[in-house]
This record gives sequence, C-alpha cells and structure tokens, in this order.
Amino acid sequence: MKGRWGKYLLGGLVVTVVAVLAGCSSKPTDRGQQYKDGRLEQSLELVNQPNARGVPVNAKDYSDQLMEIQYASPSLFNRNNSTYQAVQSWMASGADTRQLSQFGLNAYQMEGVDNYGNVQFTGYYTPVLQARYTQQGEFRYPLYRMPPKGRGRLPDRAGIYSGALDDRYIIAYTNSLMDNFMMEVQGSGYVDFGNGQPLVFFGYGGKNGHAYRSIGKVLIDRGEVAKADMSMQAIRQWADSHSEAQVRELLEQNPSFVFFRPESFAPVKGASAVPLIAKASVASDRSLIPAGTTLLAEVPLLDNKGKFTGKYEMRLMVALDVGGAIKGQHFDMYQGIGPEAGHSAGYYNHYGRVWVLKGGNNSAPLFSAYQPKANQSGSLLVTR
Repeated sequence: MKGRWGKYLLGGLVVTVVAVLAGCSSKPTDRGQQYKDGRLEQSLELVNQPNARGVPVNAKDYSDQLMEIQYASPSLFNRNNSTYQAVQSWMASGADTRQLSQFGLNAYQMEGVDNYGNVQFTGYYTPVLQARYTQQGEFRYPLYRMPPKGRGRLPDRAGIYSGALDDRYIIAYTNSLMDNFMMEVQGSGYVDFGNGQPLVFFGYGGKNGHAYRSIGKVLIDRGEVAKADMSMQAIRQWADSHSEAQVRELLEQNPSFVFFRPESFAPVKGASAVPLIAKASVASDRSLIPAGTTLLAEVPLLDNKGKFTGKYEMRLMVALDVGGAIKGQHFDMYQGIGPEAGHSAGYYNHYGRVWVLKGGNNSAPLFSAYQPKANQSGSLLVTR
C-alpha cells in the first residue's frame, strides 16, 4: 500500500463481491477450473506432498499476519502456534512443498466445488468514499447509523431513500448513491471528509431486517448484463450509462439496507477480531475451515480486465473472516483498501487449489462437523 491509506490496518466485515453458481457441469476453464488432480473423496484429503509448483510469494505478508494474530488474539495464536512455527521454519528453509513433512506439517488438499480440487476464489476489499458532514452540492446521498430498535419494523430501502428515517441518524453525505450501496456490499469502508484529517472507518452497524435481493441477478434476469459478464465493474458500467432515477430504481429492488458506525482511528478487523493483511487473509466457512487455519493456496492470476492468464501463484493465507455467501469449498480473499483493491476484488470469481497445513501438535481442530453440499453456490453481490 502507498500513500495515506498505508497508515491504516486493513479488513472489515466480509461479504463476497461476486459468487456465482459453480458446478462440475459448467467446467469454466477460462476461470482456472482445470480438473487436473483426479477425484478427491473427502472434503479435506491428506496428501503426502501437494502437487504444486513454486514457492509462496508472500512470506513477509504471512509473517506480518501472524504478528497481528499474536497481538490481537493470543488465544487464537496459541491454538495454532505449532503450525505457525512449523510453516515459518519451512519457509526459511526454502519452502519446498516436497519437504513439508520434514517440518512436522501435514497437507490436506481441499476437494473443491467439483471433487477435483478446484476451490472457488472471490474477493472483497475496503472502499474509500468521499463525503461531507453536511449536505452540500454533489454531496447529497446520506449514510445512516442504526436507529434504535423499536416495536415497529424499520423501513425498506425505497422508504429510506424517500426520507423515511429521521435526519438525526445521518452520519455523512456522499457524492454517489452507487458508492454507498457498494460500501454496504462490502460491509464497511473508509470515509474521507475532505478536511485533511485521517480517514474515518465506517464499520458495520446493523441492517434494517428486510430480505436481501441481488441487484446483479436483477440485471441478469432483465437481460441488461450477461451472466458470464457479471462483476462489480459490470454493475458500475451499467450505472454509469443510466440515469440517476434508473440507478435508484435498480437499487430499490433490494429492500435490505445496511447501517454504519463511525470509528475514528479504529483498526479494521475481520470476524476474528484480528486486523487483516491484504492477500494474506481470507474469509472461510468456519464449519469447514476454522479461524486461524493456515492455507497454502495456488491462486489464479488475472489480467487488468479480469481474465484468467493461465498462470497461478502460491500464497500462504490465514482464515480470519466469514461471509454470508462463503460456504464450503470457497474462499473470499481480502484484497486491501481503495480503488485498485476494488478493481481486483470485483473481478475475482475463479478457481485454484488449496491445501490446509497443520502441525502435528496443533491444538486447533482440523475442521468441525462439516456436511458437504452438492453444487454449492452463492448469490451475486450478497451482503451480510
């Protein structure tokens, strides 16, 4: 990270940006689903040596993430410390995947969404919105804090857009209704009030209690965007080419609404209460991958247009967050903060391979009572 954003710890409540149906019948090889390991019969299958080439490219980021865990959650760190120490020793000795067992590490390959090792990767990030404390000029789209819960149900999105909430719950005015919505999708974000002061973190403050409806699916059903082309960028491009009234009408198709809680100088943390390091942390399904688990991942590399390049890189990552659409053989990779991270996160809906690394003396469970599900899927642009 560079510039002023580099001062801030990363993370936030996780929600996947794009999670589409993934089944063994579609075979999207352009997204990295290669079917190259043979059929795996267990959700996590012990293998002698990972069938992987190269070494992790993010050894320092992984070590930095471990330091954050040790400082923020000593109990989580202690439960996994034997694995962390073994992985760091393995990295210091060259990180040869053929030598994991020499460092007391077992590697469990994930079966993937298709039982052939193809694990789904999506991405999320922390956006930065421009805002003002009072309504002025282009800054006329309010962000709200959570109203106190009374006896009645809170208004839906359309009602809130029409002013159904009292102005005393407004905490900022931004210059983009779509940016507001995208921050809801991510669950949190930074706000720049344009006064030269540090960015303010707007954490997740609650929901209005109405059901969530995917605007991505609405656009697909209306024939506005092809399912194969759906991404956060595709939604933004649609919005840029339509009127404000049309954008508002689309957003109102989702009655669910997210409220925020301003937190000055607050570190941004995942669900494990640990600050997240970009591309060294993921959200997982905790019924399968508990918090603190170390993952060796073969991550597909994308070009600037979000297309799979045919290449992968090895990364070490830690499961530290959760998300409503993150189920089973699926990880949401934290990409960082700001537009560049958002660009990467918006395109990811690809497949790689993952091995769970576990030291022989690790006290943390390998996985909980997990019931595999066929053809697991999430929704487009699902919030918590």
